[in-house]
Amino acid sequence: MRSRIAEAIGLRYCPVALSRSDEVPPGSLQFKEGRWGCVMWLATHAAKGKPAACGIKTFGCPGGGVGLGFGNQYVNFPGGVPGFCHFLSSGNASREGGRELAETIKPFVTSDTFDNFLEGERYLKGPEQVSAFIDNLPIRDMPGSFAVFRPLDDVEGGNDVPEVIIFFVNPDQFSALVVLANYGRTNNETVIMPFAAGCQAIGIYPWREAQSDAPRAVAGLTDLSARVHVRRRLGESNLMTFAVPLSLFKEMEDNVEGSFLQRPTWKSLL
Repeated sequence: MRSRIAEAIGLRYCPVALSRSDEVPPGSLQFKEGRWGCVMWLATHAAKGKPAACGIKTFGCPGGGVGLGFGNQYVNFPGGVPGFCHFLSSGNASREGGRELAETIKPFVTSDTFDNFLEGERYLKGPEQVSAFIDNLPIRDMPGSFAVFRPLDDVEGGNDVPEVIIFFVNPDQFSALVVLANYGRTNNETVIMPFAAGCQAIGIYPWREAQSDAPRAVAGLTDLSARVHVRRRLGESNLMTFAVPLSLFKEMEDNVEGSFLQRPTWKSLL
């Protein structure tokens, strides 16, 4: 499936098709069962032209399991939901049993993750704010045994359709997609940017939007930890994600012809 948008904005990386499926494309990159990994590694693998997938035992981390529609996986974080609430905020070192719990996971995590578990990522002020963050997430159990990332060019059409299309874009391309998402609408809020993990901004949020009568695009990669992984994988520090439910993607594709993307202002930015 070729994308007119990708051609018009000079996209460097393949648009990524995300779907839930009971089958995994041959040769897909997958995490080993029970091993930690960042879902953004899978998404960037597809952006570089190769398929990737994960299942209920191979989504890499609890946040990734949540982000890709495998239910509330925070209950399986070390120390359960309270452990995660402290991890994302002030850390587990000062709470009862926190240091002892940290020692049990030390052999299985990186030194950075171990330090963050103890001292906290500090992305929210305290555990109470993290608890509210979880309550506000559109957590869901999606159909299909696997979440599958494919280069959009590999999608053949017919019944082989993704639910979400993901773009990895620089600031100029990001701006163009915001304009294009609003181009055919009668309101000016067709793009949202929720506070969320990198995987959640390309998974459960656009999946939620897909159920709307007027689905919105989801801007992402404001997750600082995810940015580190994307930079390592793609070698660039200025990228954002722009995740589009399929119906909005088709609308945007149809609107390329005759739009600002064919006018001098945009072409001067290419």
